[in-house]
Amino acid sequence: MTNQLCLQEGAQADPSYRRWAGVLLVWLALGGCASGPNANPRDPFEPFNRGVYQFNDAVDSALIKPVAIAYRDVTPVRLRQGIGNFFDNLQDVWSFVNNALQFKGQAALDSLKRVGINTVVGWGGIFDIASEMEIEKHTKDFGHTLGYWGVAPGPYLVLPLLGPSTLRDTVALPVDMAGDMVANFPHVSTRNSATVLRAVNQREGLLKAGSMLEQAALDKYSFTRDAFLQRRRSVIYDGNPPEEETVEAVPAPQDLAQPPAQTPSKPLPDTLSNPGLAGDEKVKP
Repeated sequence: MTNQLCLQEGAQADPSYRRWAGVLLVWLALGGCASGPNANPRDPFEPFNRGVYQFNDAVDSALIKPVAIAYRDVTPVRLRQGIGNFFDNLQDVWSFVNNALQFKGQAALDSLKRVGINTVVGWGGIFDIASEMEIEKHTKDFGHTLGYWGVAPGPYLVLPLLGPSTLRDTVALPVDMAGDMVANFPHVSTRNSATVLRAVNQREGLLKAGSMLEQAALDKYSFTRDAFLQRRRSVIYDGNPPEEETVEAVPAPQDLAQPPAQTPSKPLPDTLSNPGLAGDEKVKP
């Protein structure tokens, strides 16, 4: 479900801490009951996650996707691009904070320059002048920051309406909400309208990818999970993730207790018991 990769929208910061902490506790309690002995080690709550995924997919098919299609049909391309640029410019402010928390000086400076240039020269961020000046974009959130400082991702989770996540990123959500300029705008009606507009604009940008996913993927849940985890791991390590450790197979207990029986072997002919190197020929006496 493609809208799950983008609908990371927030509410007000203070009550969200309590709300998400309660959701997380219920999640883990129910997920523990849903896990099984054959569960994917990265996705131990898969049965429960699949149920939430189906709920999200139903909401997307019934409401979010039709709205995104209508938005695409009535809104000119240039206007949609300008709206996306505006919200991306606000996101660069939070990226600057997280790049600074990761001690990435150049990335933090790039984010700061992007915000200044696009805000002043790009009419509040509607025009992405910084990209035209080849100033690199370094999108980071607090989940990135925790991962950079060694916090493991934990199990894969699917959040209602918000979509794919991990335990680490779910714990980081309240901090990201506190740093979300849209979610913390003081005027309530403006904040709500901007939140909906951002979500619809992001969903519209994924319509083509969603159609390709529906045609190509046999199991959309597994495809979405694997793609999310792979991409998330890549961006945590700035596109250069280390090789994942592999666990060697351990022989079964019966194999250790009973060594394989040895069958008596007959003496081999002289030409086989001492074949020589490849290409050598036996010389008759």
